[in-house]
Formats: sequence, C-alpha cells, structure tokens
Amino acid sequence: MTSTAPVLPAIDGRAVIDGRRSDAADGRTLGNTSPGTGADLGPLSLCGPADVDRAVSGAAAAFESGRWSGADAAERKRVLLDLADRIDAATDELAMLESMDMGKPVHEARAVDVPGAAATFRWYAELVDKLTDEVPATPPGSTAVVSRRPLGVVGAIVPWNYPLEIAAWKLAPALAVGNSVVLKPAELSSLTALRLGDLALEAGLPAGVLNVVTGTGAITGDALARHRRVDALTFTGSTATAQRLMVATGETGLKRLSLEAGGKSANIVFADTDDLAAAAAKAAFGAFYNQGEVCSANSTILVERPVYDQFLALFVAEAAAYEPGDPFDAASGMGALVSAAHADSVQRAIQSGADSGEIVHGGERMSITGSTAYLRPTVITGLDQDHPLHQHEIFGPVVTVTPFDTEDEAIRRANSTSFGLAASVWTSGFARAHRVSARLVAGTVSVNTVDALGLTTPFGGFKQSGFGRDLSAHAIDNYVGLKTTWFQHG
Repeated sequence: MTSTAPVLPAIDGRAVIDGRRSDAADGRTLGNTSPGTGADLGPLSLCGPADVDRAVSGAAAAFESGRWSGADAAERKRVLLDLADRIDAATDELAMLESMDMGKPVHEARAVDVPGAAATFRWYAELVDKLTDEVPATPPGSTAVVSRRPLGVVGAIVPWNYPLEIAAWKLAPALAVGNSVVLKPAELSSLTALRLGDLALEAGLPAGVLNVVTGTGAITGDALARHRRVDALTFTGSTATAQRLMVATGETGLKRLSLEAGGKSANIVFADTDDLAAAAAKAAFGAFYNQGEVCSANSTILVERPVYDQFLALFVAEAAAYEPGDPFDAASGMGALVSAAHADSVQRAIQSGADSGEIVHGGERMSITGSTAYLRPTVITGLDQDHPLHQHEIFGPVVTVTPFDTEDEAIRRANSTSFGLAASVWTSGFARAHRVSARLVAGTVSVNTVDALGLTTPFGGFKQSGFGRDLSAHAIDNYVGLKTTWFQHG
C-alpha cells in the first residue's frame, strides 16, 4: 500500500515563546518522523532550561501586567471564542498535522480531535462570565466575599495520544480564569500544539500568555516542573512520570499539582445484558479506538460465563473493523502506533500473553506505507488474574477477555489493579447497575456504553491514576485559589 497523504504546508518546529517563534537558545533540535509513513517532518526546537526560563519569565510578566489576568470576563470570552473559531477554520491542516505526527487516521482527527478542541475552548469561553463570587454567612456587622483568583503561571505537560484535544482540556480552563500558561507537548507529537500557539496569538491572546516549549521530558519537562516561578503544574501521561513530577514540584516550591496518569480499565459484561452484539461492538471501540492508545481504554473485558463464548465470537468479529492501514486512507480501521519503538514494546506484551494464554485474534506486526509501527488488534484469553497484561497499562490495541462466575468476583477482578480511572458495566438490571457502579473504584463508570465523557462531566481517577479533574466546571479548581475578603462594618 502506498501513502495517500496530501502535501502538507511548510512545518515550523520552532517553539512559541513570549509571542514569537523561537529557536532553542543553543540551537539544538530534535528529529521528528511520521510513524505512519516514515516521512521526515523537520526539526523541533529542543528547549533547554534557558528557553524554559525565558518562556516562564514571559508568562509571569504577562500575568503581572494584567493584560490577560486583569481583563474583564467579556474580553477573555471574546478571545477564546475567536480561538475556537480559528481552530475550526484550520480543521484540515490540524487534522493532517495530527495524523502525520502521531499516526492516527486523519478522518478521526478531522471528525473528533479538532472539533473537540474547538468545542472545549468554546465551552470554557462561555463559562467565563458565569463564574460568580460567593457571599457566605457571617456574624452581624460583617460581610465576606469569597472569590476565585488565578494562580499565575501554569505549566502544562500533555501526552502524545490526543495531542491537540488534551492540550485544550488544560489550556481552556487555565486561560479562562486568567492564568498564563507554558505548554510542553510530547516530543513525539508537538506540531498541533505549536500551531495552536500561533492561532491563539492571531485570536488576540496577549504575547506571553501562552507559550509552547518543545523537547524531551527529561530536559524540557523537568525544567518546567522545577522552575520556581511556575505556580501550578497540570499533567496527563504515565504514572511513572507523574510520580517523578510529584517529587520535582515538591522540591521546588510546593506547586499546585493535578495529575491524570495511567489506567487499566475493566469492562464487565453480565449475562442479563439486553443486547450482547451492541456490547461487543462497543467493547471493540473501547479497546481498539485510537490504536488502543487511550488511558481509559477498556483493555480488560470480564464476561459472565453463560454468555462468554457467544460474546467472544461477537467481539472477535467486531475486532476485524479495526484492521490497521494508511492513516490517510478513510477505510483504515486504525492507524500506526506512535513509533516503531512503542510498537516493539506492545509486541513484547503480546508475546508475554501468548506465552501464558492464547491469542484468538490478531497479534501480528505489519509494515504499511514503509513503516513498521502497525499492529493488528489483538485478543488474548486464558490468562491468570495476576498476569501483567491484567495489571499493567499496555497502551496499544491489546485486550484480554476472561470469564467470571459471580458479581463479587467481577468487581474484585476489576478493582485488583493499582489504577482507578474508568470502568464499564453492561447489564439490564437497574439495581445491579447502581450496585456494581458504586463498588467499582473508578473516576468514571460507563453503564451500557464505554468510556463515556463530555465537556460537562469531570474526567480523572483514583489510586495511581492520579488526582484533579479535567473537563467540566470542576477543572477550573486546578487553576484558581479561593480568596476571602472580610469586611467589618459594624
């Protein structure tokens, strides 16, 4: 198969610092190769501590000037709505960049990721003038006002699986309440974040309010996490990195911290499910969409034994819809994984499952459009509960399917990991739906669907899945402090 990718416009891999595109101070760069095609996407600035310091200093100066932090709600709303419109207008360009950068099918980026980012900015823009101060009860002769105050400079570190959309999850609420932000995208998928920086300036966001620094986690991310003028840090990524960030932020000023880390989400299918075929179709989506590179992917499927064989047959049939192909071919069910190195890691996990259980579908590595970063959707059965594939986040198109006999057993298995991000339950029983959902340790439980989320509902987890929430009005709590002003007048 040959790539059908259209010719892209010139790609600018320089950072966005204090309102301008900028090379790294020492001139260092990173190579950037498309995982789907192997094409060279040009160099990215490898921002070091000096560049991060310049970005943070610009953000702090912008915050202290009041150009954005002191702007009235109507002005912040206007700029963020303009930015949302500009994202929509650039849909084709942003979708192509996203697909070339991290391998997902371009039709998915065009239909989901880019509109989702625009909708996020639009939602928080509309929230800006709905936030009001509180006047709590106080003794006679006094009045107190409780207000939300922006924290200052927010560092945001985002992952490579949804580069634009998750950046919007962080930026929109942080900017809406008046903070300045230094965004560090993943080194494997920085291009849409850089274009977002351009679009924000075009929309009227003052210089320095949004900066985008590119580079590695070890160099750029660590410098941002440890910078003493950063007031808050928000992160989505692996649990191991989240743990390192807790140390870095704790050692350098007790920054406000919000973390959305790893997951190992279970999908529990009970025998009383009304529509087993629908459950199987949704389970395939929950396991294989976005190449399985989803923190809340339902990668552990638990099926009540009386319907196990029937469900497994339906599920394997549904997996065929996720055959990988050229990311620029609308017929492709999946694209490439983010890199050949990551595909190597996922392939090793598949082999460990084959050694202890049985691969009933997929598992093969594929070469497409000159790249070996492709894997077929993989279904594995026959693994013990303590097998690593049941306990560790694989972050690829790999799912285990296991029978259970009792409700208690299913809940115990679902809760047996160190994570608590998401879970799904399929049942026609109203009482069972409530009972099981209440006992599952997960930030989101989806009943008779999978991986449900929306702008109006908070997203985040428990245990080693982190703390703090993205999305909904609750997300602004990551980026504001409560200030009490007490007036004594009697």
